[in-house]
Amino acid sequence: MARLLEKYRKEIVPALKDKLGRTNTMAVPKLEKICLNMGMGKAIDDAKLIELGVREMGTICGQKPAVTAARVSVSNFRLREGYKIGCRATLRGKRMYEFLDRLINIAIPRIRDFRGVNPNSFDKFGNYSLGIEEHVIFPEINPDKIDSFLGMDVTFVIRNTGGADESREFLRMMGMPFRT
Repeated sequence: MARLLEKYRKEIVPALKDKLGRTNTMAVPKLEKICLNMGMGKAIDDAKLIELGVREMGTICGQKPAVTAARVSVSNFRLREGYKIGCRATLRGKRMYEFLDRLINIAIPRIRDFRGVNPNSFDKFGNYSLGIEEHVIFPEINPDKIDSFLGMDVTFVIRNTGGADESREFLRMMGMPFRT
């Protein structure tokens, strides 16, 4: 079992029930999925960048990502419909909790001049989005073998009824280092 999943079940659920005044365990906020997205606009000029992004994201998340293609043509960007411009992956279950554990405890503290993540990046449903500028903060990536640094977006989809405040408290208890 993933370490963070065990912590969620044994420590965080009872604490959230007390703090939020809930009697039902199913009414406590829960992480449904983590969506990873890596947009590579430079892939229009260099097709090998897509292969690099797919390989690196697969190494980071532990599953093969899907390649995304442009839906519309934009002449100003020399972009045609159908061009491969990124990759994405959706993590669920054990793999999701293992990724979150590595992100919170290993990858985020490796960011230079890190002062905490933005506590206001929640949408009205309580989902949290986080942007990572360089993917080399993950320990699985060898920075010596990387030609170009890729950024990625991470979205935490949280099932709850209380919106952003409950989601923020849930992620804080999970160990997310929010800026004060």
